[in-house]
Amino acid sequence: MRVAVFSTFSYDQEFLDQYNTGHELLYFPQPLTSQNVILTKGFEALCLFVNDKADREVLVALKANGVRLILLRCAGFNNVDVEAAAEMGIKILRVPAYSPEAVAEHAIAMILTLNRKTHKAYNRIREGNFSLEKLMGFNLHGCKVGLIGTGNIGKAFYKIMKGFGCEILAYDPFPDQVLTQQGLIYGSLEDVLRDAEIVSLHCPLLPETSHMINRETLKLFRRGAMLINTSRGGLIATADVIAALKSGRLGYLGLDVYEQESELFFHDLSGDVLQDDLIARLISFPNVLITSHQGFFTREAMQQIAETTFSNADAFILGSVLHNEVKP
Repeated sequence: MRVAVFSTFSYDQEFLDQYNTGHELLYFPQPLTSQNVILTKGFEALCLFVNDKADREVLVALKANGVRLILLRCAGFNNVDVEAAAEMGIKILRVPAYSPEAVAEHAIAMILTLNRKTHKAYNRIREGNFSLEKLMGFNLHGCKVGLIGTGNIGKAFYKIMKGFGCEILAYDPFPDQVLTQQGLIYGSLEDVLRDAEIVSLHCPLLPETSHMINRETLKLFRRGAMLINTSRGGLIATADVIAALKSGRLGYLGLDVYEQESELFFHDLSGDVLQDDLIARLISFPNVLITSHQGFFTREAMQQIAETTFSNADAFILGSVLHNEVKP
């Protein structure tokens, strides 16, 4: 099957080539948009990532170009109009789980970095400054942690934080019975936000979760609390979070995702002037840590993404059960 692979970098090609099960792949470094959708003509399938845009306009063009399948090499599908795809007869298959430990461990790394300020200590030592002034952190043991979302990544995060000896309260519209049996306590979103010293987001971006962290919910936060988001940028109203940082309501912020990341993340912009005023303001805060959507980026996760992507493609060709299909 001919597959057009968008938003590709050297590491994508390395793993997709290694685990290819016999498909003809053509790589495009740019993300899919309505402006370049003409590139898809002659392909049966597309392989997309988080910043590729497959809205109704794009999907209409895809159908006209003969595309029958969208392979998402990610778990999230908020960048695809699922209902429009169904109308066009275009199947959508995703990678629902790829090393959830990778993202959970990255969230932990952000927590530890912000708390113990190891990034600042590293730079100080390199400059010959061995002072401990303004590097004080707090114990994670006994810390109250709010876990938003207990899917595969949330489960992995819970297990790690439990190992640190944290007190964890979770919010999820669909509580996990296994975790409940293991001792995890669920509460309302308000209860979780109000009591936590650290809040970590591990839920999908849906209409009901869009901007769930906003001016009103931020008022519930304990003053000086830490907020971590390794899920989707749209869960946070960025301007409201900046206001909370300025007022001291938020004491720390760790972001591996950003609502407008498609124009920034995965690219080297070191020689350019940042045009995004919000992220430029975030970078200016000493208590903010931003990484460029690298939470998933481990060898194990990349292997699983490639293997599942081709397994999905093979199942489509063979007419097998599509276990990872995304439906309206």
